[in-house]
Amino acid sequence: MTAPAVDPGSTFRWQDGERLVLFGRGTLAEAGPLLGTGYDLLTTPRAAAAAPALVASAGRVHEVAPGRVDELAGELRPTIGSELLVALGGGRVIDVAKALAAADPPRRVAAIPTTLSGAEMTAIHRHAAGVPLDTPRVRPAIVVNDPVLSASQPPADLAASAANALGHAAEGPLTPLSSPVPALAALEAARLLARAMASEPERPDRDALALGSLLAGYVIGSTGYGLHHVLSQTLVRFAGLGHGQANAIMLPHTIAALARRAPERIALLGDALGEDPSAFASRLGVLAGARSLGEAGVTEPALAGLAEQAATRPELQMTPPAADREELVEILRAAL
Repeated sequence: MTAPAVDPGSTFRWQDGERLVLFGRGTLAEAGPLLGTGYDLLTTPRAAAAAPALVASAGRVHEVAPGRVDELAGELRPTIGSELLVALGGGRVIDVAKALAAADPPRRVAAIPTTLSGAEMTAIHRHAAGVPLDTPRVRPAIVVNDPVLSASQPPADLAASAANALGHAAEGPLTPLSSPVPALAALEAARLLARAMASEPERPDRDALALGSLLAGYVIGSTGYGLHHVLSQTLVRFAGLGHGQANAIMLPHTIAALARRAPERIALLGDALGEDPSAFASRLGVLAGARSLGEAGVTEPALAGLAEQAATRPELQMTPPAADREELVEILRAAL
């Protein structure tokens, strides 16, 4: 495995167009002056307990419950009052903030992730209920990624979240929107994820996980997503799986499908990881306790309906050639 070209223990400030990205341990302390006071804070109890100063400076605090982003954003929309929405939490919390900002512009989002979702780096989100689908989407204007928070989950949850990040790095370079910059970032993200998990499973390198997921989020934000995330999101929405759980279960099998389409690209991913990508993804699934759909409660008779739902998603066209229903069923069956 080639050593990463960047130091995951570094701290940096990246002005990416209108977006400011702060990364590194201690950057949470820099959030206060950037955010000011009086903002609407969207968060969860776990995240709020980790950053009490952000809670104290908020004008309103909204707890984002488990559920669907469109429904949650629709319910919260009448309660939002400020121009700045601060999202302190995982992918669901950040996506709800983005949906709220898109629903009632002009609003900005500041994202402070507490998981490896990569949502802070994208304009990918569902719209709030009742908002037209052609409404422009929003990416956070401020990103504060402090590994103390973004890689703060327990080891099993970190492994599942790392599988999601690896999914970004695997399929982003295969879409028609890819270019050399996100393709290179994807390989560096993979190297960092592999480095992070090379240590004891109970003691992963959390700084490497945090930077790897941020770069992988940049990839998917630049290129869009396809087959892997369509199937994973379908399982979350229609089979009741958790987001990390679905990604960890499906990734070994979707990587195999990606390899059939772009063997050279997946071989490069393997070089970055230092092992076969499907094998590495399987290891993440074991560490996450997410080994199969069967163990997660999905049955053989449910596969056809899940494939039917996935087949309606236009994002499948982003992984050419687009998988048909038959292939979707085959991939799901392999994960049983």
